[in-house]
Amino acid sequence: MEELAKEILQKTEKSKIRYEELNNLVIDPQIIADNKEWKKLVKERSAIEEIAFSHDRLSKLVSELEDCKKQYESETDSELKGMFYDEIGRLKEEIEKEVEATKLLLLPKDENDDNNVIMEIRQAAGGEESALFCSVLYRMYSMYADKKHWKVEVTDLNETEIGGIKEITFMIKGKGAYSRLKYESGVHRVQRVPETESQGRIHTSTSTVAVLPEMEDVDIDIDEKDLKIETHRSSGAGGQHVNKTESAIRITHLPTGIVVACQDERSQIKNKEKALNILRSKLHNFYQEQKEAEQKQERRSQVGTGDRSERVRTYNYPQGRVTDHRVNVTSYNLQGVLDGDIDIFIEALAIKDRAEKLKNV
Repeated sequence: MEELAKEILQKTEKSKIRYEELNNLVIDPQIIADNKEWKKLVKERSAIEEIAFSHDRLSKLVSELEDCKKQYESETDSELKGMFYDEIGRLKEEIEKEVEATKLLLLPKDENDDNNVIMEIRQAAGGEESALFCSVLYRMYSMYADKKHWKVEVTDLNETEIGGIKEITFMIKGKGAYSRLKYESGVHRVQRVPETESQGRIHTSTSTVAVLPEMEDVDIDIDEKDLKIETHRSSGAGGQHVNKTESAIRITHLPTGIVVACQDERSQIKNKEKALNILRSKLHNFYQEQKEAEQKQERRSQVGTGDRSERVRTYNYPQGRVTDHRVNVTSYNLQGVLDGDIDIFIEALAIKDRAEKLKNV
């Protein structure tokens, strides 16, 4: 354990040194004057703070253990020797705990874990039944957000005549939202008897969910020359106009062909701001996937994040169960899951993700 502790100290030393450098940089008047650079450095410092503190704690414990061993070996008094022996045992236990805690801190961190989330739910196989399931999924995530005291904002919505959703884009705002919801990307399958089915036959339909971290200006720069911006009237179900002014915004990023729309606000300016925010997140995702492709890294190497073609979960109404296929976890409380109780799956996915990453620490 002592050798492992020393290995861990070597791995954390760079973070400790960098943390001290950053402490000096963020109080430098020249850095403070450049708000973008200052925010970037503060974010970097926050990301390695726990590792730096853990390095200090572990270093102190290892030093104390070495001193205690020397005193134990040189001590001739049996009573004092026994006290040093007990202290050595205690310090070894403390070091073991600190090593395990530090190993978790050394896991590759998603720098976007604390970000807000942009989610898209789209109709897939199954026609109107798929659209109705999209509305069920939106309700599920809204209720999950409510349980976490997060805020939900719909930015774009395309409904069907009977209450289904062809596609919806919405934001969930709350610290750590992306760290929890990033595992939800993929194909969600529903098995149930549609209301329109007179024979009582079970149909299988699918909807796709995409989860993106909200990106700030500091992360992605967008050149206005690369944008095609169109305005139109906001519309409701079936194309019915609900806004007489052309406040809705559609933005096309010409180099990539990515299109985003926002009709949430009555103000064209506010809709443009929200649309650009969504575009920024989509561009981050686009460039990240390009980078991974160049490095021949498969996006699916991380547990179910970002691959919207992967069938991730099945909601079986007749049997009242929900199964996540990535971790083989099943809940027989279908209604509870649909009411937002999805932590049973998120926790299992996070544990699997952590376990796989620990292999490389």
